Order: sequence, then C-alpha cells, then structure tokens
Amino acid sequence: MGTLEAEVQSYLQQHNVEQLLKDIVVKICLKKPDDVLEFIKEYASAKQREDKARLSEDDAPSQFEHQAARRASRRGAVSASVMSADDALSYEKKIVPKDAATMLALQKSVSGNVLFSHLEADELTAVLDAMFLSVKKPGDVIIQQGDDGDNFYIIDSGTVEVWIAREGDSEPEKFSEISEGGSFGELALIYGTPRAATVKAKTDCKLWAIDRDTYRRILMGSTIRKRKRYEGFLEQVPLLKDLDKWERLAVADALEPCDFKSGDVIVKQSEEGNEFFIIVEGKVSVTQTNDSGETGEVAQLEAAQYFGEIALLTHEARKATVTALEPTKCVKLDRGRFERVLGPCEAILRRDMSNYKKYGESK
Repeated sequence: MGTLEAEVQSYLQQHNVEQLLKDIVVKICLKKPDDVLEFIKEYASAKQREDKARLSEDDAPSQFEHQAARRASRRGAVSASVMSADDALSYEKKIVPKDAATMLALQKSVSGNVLFSHLEADELTAVLDAMFLSVKKPGDVIIQQGDDGDNFYIIDSGTVEVWIAREGDSEPEKFSEISEGGSFGELALIYGTPRAATVKAKTDCKLWAIDRDTYRRILMGSTIRKRKRYEGFLEQVPLLKDLDKWERLAVADALEPCDFKSGDVIVKQSEEGNEFFIIVEGKVSVTQTNDSGETGEVAQLEAAQYFGEIALLTHEARKATVTALEPTKCVKLDRGRFERVLGPCEAILRRDMSNYKKYGESK
C-alpha cells in the first residue's frame, strides 16, 4: 500500500468514518426518506449536536469513553467483518439455477429496494444468480429477533408473520404479514445488526435468500474492477486532469456504461437533459438547429471528450442534438451523481460553455 493510501486508511479509522457511513445507511433503510440528502444533512446535524452536548458535561470524558467502549463492544459482536480487495476479487461466481419467470419475479421484488436499485445490470444479475432456495413450513422461525443477521429473503410463494417484542414486554406482538413478492432482512446485507423482529412462516413458504458475504463480495469486486477499468481512461479526460486520485475514483464509482449503434440519437435539442456523457470509444456528431430552422453540424467528438453538461449546469433544455457516427461506447452520470462527483470541475465546465460555437456563427 502506498503512502497516500496508508494515510487515507489511517484517517478513516481515526475518525470512525466507516462506522458513521454504516449508521447512516441503516437509518436510511429504516426511515426510507423521500429526500435522502436532506435526511443525511439532518442526521449529521443532530449527531453533531448530540456529541457536543455530551462532551460539554462535567464528567463528559469518562462518560463518553464508557459509552464508546460499550458501543464498540456491542458492535464488535455484530458488525460486518472487514473484507479486503483480494477477498472480493477471489469470489467465485455462484449460479443457483432459476427459470426466466423466477428471475423476473426476483428483479421486480428488489426494484424499489435501496440496496438493489443502484446496481448495474451485471451486478444485479450476479446477486440474483447467487440467491439460494429456502423452503419453510408453517410455524418455522426464519429469523429470530436479537440474533445476528446474515441473510436477506424474497418470498416466492407463501406468507410470513412479523413479530416484535417491545422492550419491557413479556410477549411479542404480531406486527404485520408479508406475502409473495415481499422481502425482509435487508439490513443484514450491509450491517450485522441484530434482527429487529422475529419472522415466522404462516403458510408453506418458498423463499430465495442471499447472505451478506456473497452480496458484499459481488459489489466490492465489481467496484474494484470498475475502478481499474476507468481509472486510466479518466486520467486522459482533460476535464478531470486536475482532480486528485480519490476524486477520480469517486467519478469512476459513479459512472454507468452505455452503448450506442451508428445513427442512434443520444441527446436531442430542445428536450430536457438529465445526463452527462463521456465518450470511451467511437465518434459522435453534434448538430444544432438555429432560429431560422437551419440545421448543421457544429462539432464532432471522440474518445475522452464529453457532452450534455450544459443542460445540467443551467437547468435548461438541450442546446444541440448528439448522434453516434459509428458504434460508440460512453459512460454517463445522472444529474444527482454529476452534481456530487463533478463539483470540483464546475468552474471549468462553466468556463468552457462560452467556447461552444452555434450553427450559423463564423462558419
């Protein structure tokens, strides 16, 4: 590990960043807020106020140390173990046979789940391929409240009951039922938190499950391979040359690949724009229709060049049409990711906007 990597790892450990991010994701999964960024901001502010208030007490140091030790001890027993890059890359793909109808049903079940909705097609396929069958009879306990979580389940057929024992109550109460197409246990995939409820089979149940280790190996391995694939390429993109390594890695993690055939219209003038594109290989033509209704080409773009940023920066409609001149591979960022990872480049993007030639000007 290089000096810079070692310094970053030391910083992350010193400031407990991994644990903080885990806590935030757990809260998001539990609350399912509509505005995720606003939720994170409020959570961070509340945590900051809580920490300041705790440290301001007269006995704050000893009390804080006691609470931290207690939290560390508790989390040490249940948190997910650290996985190395070698562990992730050594993952051997698991394929549990399923028919097409089952795969479609599984895709539908996880489509709205925050832990799956961000996956690229190959990542989602790998996760669904690895899901194994679990058959339960009425009365069988599938997960037990308080136990360490390890599996996430999707119900293929049947109904389960969710029971919760409130603190101080002697008997658990029935909270809800989940039937075909439903799912439960997702927090186990990202954080080894104790189960928050007991889930029992009400009827004969056919479930598909995946364990935390497999899920994390698939995602981490995919991220590492993606970084290696794009890191060298991004160094050749003039827009990104002033970013440091970690900023470029953030861009690499956020990129989504997309392929176009010759003649495909990638963006169209006057339409709403919500995506930014960088060309990996191939060539595109940029055309524009002026106020007189005349249409002409204003530029051709090739590998390492980009387009689509104006609509994202100005919130206006597309200023030009971009068409693939040959089979073209691109990577793209949606509006949210564009604003998040290309913030350091905004000044350059706005500066370069003034350099674009309009059709009919200085032909």
